[in-house]
Amino acid sequence: MKPSPQFFLAGFLSLILQTGLCYGIKWIALSKTPSALALNQTQHCKQLEGLVVSQVQLCRSNLELMQTIIQAAREVIKTCRKTFSDMRWNCSSIELAPNYLLDLERGTRESAFVYALSAAAISHTIARACTTGDLPGCSCGPIPDAPMKMKKSGSQANKLMHLHNSEVGRQVLKASLEMKCKCHGVSGSCSIKTCWKGLQELRDIALDLKNKYLSATKVVHRPMGTRKYLVPKDIDIRPVKETELIYLQSSPDFCMKNEKVGSHGTQDRQCNKTSNGSDSCDLMCCGRGYNPYMDKVVERCHCKYHWCCYVTCKKCERTVERYVCK
Repeated sequence: MKPSPQFFLAGFLSLILQTGLCYGIKWIALSKTPSALALNQTQHCKQLEGLVVSQVQLCRSNLELMQTIIQAAREVIKTCRKTFSDMRWNCSSIELAPNYLLDLERGTRESAFVYALSAAAISHTIARACTTGDLPGCSCGPIPDAPMKMKKSGSQANKLMHLHNSEVGRQVLKASLEMKCKCHGVSGSCSIKTCWKGLQELRDIALDLKNKYLSATKVVHRPMGTRKYLVPKDIDIRPVKETELIYLQSSPDFCMKNEKVGSHGTQDRQCNKTSNGSDSCDLMCCGRGYNPYMDKVVERCHCKYHWCCYVTCKKCERTVERYVCK
């Protein structure tokens, strides 16, 4: 299937926004932009946190896009936190943008996920804004991709890794297009049906990327002929697959707090006593045990339907037992 014009625009801007790979996810700091900032004058771009010079230039020439990109930054944080809420590493450090800890500054599995998600989120948010008419300037034709510029500072291996993982994020987004249809006709006969390709929710794309995170491949920067390439560390008889997330450096277990490696630890994290998954008290608490506490929950109850047509409910309070890691 040929990608839609919106994807050409979104992918193009995604590449530009991540130009200067050592700053490739610092733009997520745009999530902190005050709502009172109108962003209707070019000088406002200098007030935005997390942008490098080339990205400030992009802001000045595309002011109408900036609110959408700010929304994308907020979506990255919200989606990452939700996706990893059941894991020891719960993506909390993403909220430190642009001053990340080592879990996102180094070539880790975690940074691989965030690069992929942020690339997908930019394209997803801009494409949605195009299709809803919020960005009237969307192109009707393809825009050629700008090449990713390489900064002289920083590790070449890290740059190649971030390039690869960002592209994985965009490819997962493109692959997530699903057919949606609407019926037209007398009494719902569906004599005429209109169908179109629609985007999945970003949370579904994030879950796909999470699976890739869990099965990510560790790579090394190795000479092959006259150039150096990223190849799988343990099975270097094959090239890196275009669909897999890759990382260069192993992560800690995130059990104990250690700011030097970007670990917040799991003390006081909520766990699930009956779960067998990553949110279980055994795994989440790293064998340290857990403490129970009682929590009051207010829910809707005794709901009653009234003709026609509304529902009334009462509010009921119940006490539930919860658990946090020692």
